[in-house]
Amino acid sequence: MRVQYEGAVYHLMSRGDRREVIFQDEQDRQMFIETLGQCCGRTGWQVHALCLMPNHFHLVVETPQANLVAGTAGESGGACRADRAGRTAQGEVDGSAAGVQSERASGEGAASVAAASGDDGDV
Repeated sequence: MRVQYEGAVYHLMSRGDRREVIFQDEQDRQMFIETLGQCCGRTGWQVHALCLMPNHFHLVVETPQANLVAGTAGESGGACRADRAGRTAQGEVDGSAAGVQSERASGEGAASVAAASGDDGDV
């Protein structure tokens, strides 16, 4: 069971099955970003940081409403799922609450995403 509350800040991460590449090219990345934008429009989420790696992504979002699950686990894999045809994400989107509604929590989550962008793409 995920903890959900209004104003929560979450660090979300999802990886390709067996660490396979989920973003083959710029078109895949653009499709993901467009789908994320549509999801944010439906859920009211605010994106604080995003890092797209070849085989996974990191995302820091704030949920003005308690609706993390609605965005990640709805019909057809969730409102924010933008996997390439034939590729699935490894399990569910992993997420942890940054804990409090504050700029500090958002900044800490964004810093961890920034640190992830320096990895080799196979974390």
